[in-house]
Parts: sequence; C-alpha cells; structure tokens
Amino acid sequence: MSLRPERILHRDDALVVVDKPAGLVVHRGWADDEVALLGLVRDAVGAWVYPVHRLDRGASGVLVFALSSAMARALQEQWTAGAVYKRYLAIVRGAPPDALEIDSPVPRSEDGPRVPAVTSVRTLHRAGRYAVVAAAPRTGRLHQIRRHLKHISCPLIGDVRYGKGEHNRLFRERHDLHRLALHARSLRLHHPATGEPLLFTAPVPEDLRRAMTGLGAPASVFEDVLDDMPR
Repeated sequence: MSLRPERILHRDDALVVVDKPAGLVVHRGWADDEVALLGLVRDAVGAWVYPVHRLDRGASGVLVFALSSAMARALQEQWTAGAVYKRYLAIVRGAPPDALEIDSPVPRSEDGPRVPAVTSVRTLHRAGRYAVVAAAPRTGRLHQIRRHLKHISCPLIGDVRYGKGEHNRLFRERHDLHRLALHARSLRLHHPATGEPLLFTAPVPEDLRRAMTGLGAPASVFEDVLDDMPR
C-alpha cells in the first residue's frame, strides 16, 4: 500500500501536510494495525516524519507531520497555546442548534482525568432527523468532537462507539457511507521555522460528499468557509 501523490498537500524542509484517508490509523503505537499513515508518509517523502497531532482512524482530512523533532516540538507548542485553528465537516443525528459553543470536560487520554474542552459548532444544513455541521475544536482532547456532539445528543453518523447502529446502517444502505462522517476540512497555523501563516485544506471525500448531497446539502457546504467561526 502506498500514499497517492495527490494526498500530499504541502512539503517543505520543516513539515509535511497530508490528506488522511478514512480507515487508517496515524501511528502503529496507537493500534495494532499492520499499516499506519506515518509509514506511508515516510515512504512517500523519503524521510523520517514525526506526528504532531492525530485524527481518529475513521476520520479523514488535513494532518500535519514534522520532519525533525525540533520542528515537531515547535508545532506542538502552537497546539498547546491554542494557536492552531481547525475546522471539520460532519454529519450528525439529531437537531443541533444553529450555533453553539460546547464547553464540557473530556479525558485528555484513554482512562485519563477529565480536562477542559471547548468546541464551536455551527449547523450548515438540516434534513429531517439529520444535519450537516461544521465543528471547530479550541482544544485537542481524545475524541473531543465525537464526545461533544454526543454530549448534545447529536452523535456522528458512522460512530460505532458514541452513535447508534440503526442510523449507521441506514447511511450504509441508503448513502453507501461506510465510515465515520467526520472530515478535517481545514487547518491554520504558523510555519514552525519562519512564522509565516499557513492555511491547508483537504477536499471533501467523494463518499462523504455523496452522503451530504443525498441529504440535500447545498454546494455552499463544500466551499471553503474558513473564517466564519470563532477561533
């Protein structure tokens, strides 16, 4: 298995940014999978890479790797300082408010203590019992978006841990969606060496786009709406 060239969104001397496919774990240390994205990226760029943050196995979208431990530390300092802005697209069950800020502690790690966590959510489209939303986490906790959407009784479609099987099955059968309906659409940070502001976007995958379109979502849902949510 290899990483297709179009999956590499950016490469320079300090970092590599990729469009992660759904279904791949980022690092083998986080699971027992034979194939992990870190190894695929390393082979694709011909250099050792360092994970800076994570995306769940079932999620897709923008993911950043550093090309040295020093650059990894510099990038992680931006995450710790809350200086990285991320925006996700998702399909949820339920009726979320037009806009809200979810401020609810979640564990920092598996079985760890609960720590403060904040996610801004905006509803982009409603379709009966379902909705398409944008989510912007202000903190980076384990399963934060998934936990927070469950907290407001609007779990993600395709979430086998926090969602419901009957709705996941409906989307598999009706929309051919066999994954977690969560996509990291954009990420904004500063270059760890130069300080230059950078913005990266990953196209909405065809399977997720098809499911959203099947719900009647307008084309505006897929446009680069990047600055309309609080940072």
